[in-house]
Amino acid sequence: MSEKHIRAIAHLGARPNKTEELGALLTSLLAPTRKEQGCVRFELQQNRDAPTEFAIVSEWRGEDAVRHHIATGYAQHALRRLPELLTAPLDLRFYRCVG
Repeated sequence: MSEKHIRAIAHLGARPNKTEELGALLTSLLAPTRKEQGCVRFELQQNRDAPTEFAIVSEWRGEDAVRHHIATGYAQHALRRLPELLTAPLDLRFYRCVG
C-alpha cells in the first residue's frame, strides 16, 4: 500500500424519515465509484445501533483520484441532494496511514 494513498471517512446522519432515501442515494455511488481507476476501496457502512447513521470508508491512489471522484456527475448529484437528507453538513475527513 502506497504512503501516498489517501483514506477518507464520511459521516452522514439521515433526517427523520429520510434514512431509506439516503441509503439508496449512497448505495447508488458504490458500483460506479469502485470502477474509478483511482479508487482502492469504497465501502458504505450503516450503524447497527443507530440506523440513521452512515459512514463511507474509502481509499484513493492520491489527491488527483479524490478530485476526479468529486467531479464525477454521480458524486455531484449526491452532493447536491445531501442537504435535504442530512441532519448536519457532511462530515468528511481525510487521513494518511502513520503506522
